[in-house]
Amino acid sequence: MSEKNRDGKRTARERMKEERVAREAKDARKKKLLVVGAVLVVLAGAAGIGFAVQSGRSSSDTPKAAPAGAIGPKNLVIPDGPANAPSTLVVYEDPRCPACGAFEREFAPTIDQLQDQGKLYNNYHIVSFIDRHDGGKGSKNGANALACAQDAGYFRAYHDVLYKNQPDETVDSWKDKSKLIDLAKQVPGLDSPTFEACVNTNKYGSWVSAVEQDFDKSGYTSTPTVLLNGKSIYPKNGTEDITPDNLVKWVNEANQGKPLGTTGSASASPAPSSTAAETDPNQAPTS
Repeated sequence: MSEKNRDGKRTARERMKEERVAREAKDARKKKLLVVGAVLVVLAGAAGIGFAVQSGRSSSDTPKAAPAGAIGPKNLVIPDGPANAPSTLVVYEDPRCPACGAFEREFAPTIDQLQDQGKLYNNYHIVSFIDRHDGGKGSKNGANALACAQDAGYFRAYHDVLYKNQPDETVDSWKDKSKLIDLAKQVPGLDSPTFEACVNTNKYGSWVSAVEQDFDKSGYTSTPTVLLNGKSIYPKNGTEDITPDNLVKWVNEANQGKPLGTTGSASASPAPSSTAAETDPNQAPTS
């Protein structure tokens, strides 16, 4: 082979190699740009989601209306039992929360008895974060219906009926408001055109939103959160598990030497503060 031909083939090989290297470099740059673009899209989406969640959690809202007898700042708390009872039980719960349902089905008879005996004053924070977590409307609709029952003077009875008939969390049966109205038929005197209109028009929707925003700012992250005289007792009080018998014991110990409350007494002021900074909560199971 002549030297000229040899040099020509070498030059061709080198040119092909250079073109291959250039092509690989171009492909690598293109791939890198695609990856960077995908990352930016993901980050942008995450930022949007984060803003949406944060906006839902932190925006300030004052309810347009609150149910009759509601107490506390902005009237976000539903009281039950004698306001002058020596002990106060604060309960944060969501109508769709299965752990709340289990708690109520086990403890409602004991709590009702303690209230009727003048030993306990209940303050309910009816929150609705499960709608935001799982999607749906059942928590908000249920909370509004409970506010409507409070308006009519049947909060406790309707509250107990709701939790006894609570659907599965993932089913969201209470997105259908007629089911909440049907349950009111189990409470003599509650079902009425006024109650039905209150439920169907979502009369206390802004109140429900305000209660949820207050919960978001409370420092608590799960339901039920249950405080006895400002101290978390669910699922434990120190080293003791909560049981109906233990709840009675703890209330009696706290009330020792104090006069009992008068059934039917009205609340003149908000219940003792139950913010996270003033308690040492044992967090309840997240629902």
